[in-house]
Amino acid sequence: MSVSATYTVTGMTCGHCVSSVTEELTEVSGVTGVDVVLETGAVTVTSDRELDRAEVVAAVTEAGYQVA
Repeated sequence: MSVSATYTVTGMTCGHCVSSVTEELTEVSGVTGVDVVLETGAVTVTSDRELDRAEVVAAVTEAGYQVA
């Protein structure tokens, strides 16, 4: 089973920002993919289980950004 959820992440301004967010999110257990649209801040996380929003927020915060 594959589950996707999209979040809006604020503060990203460049490719390095995208890399940081992607790296932290891929370390969350169960995450199988991360797609970031820099222009809109949309971050789609694909996983093999339902993720708790707090897990995603913690990973994004660790990268130095915020989930709106």
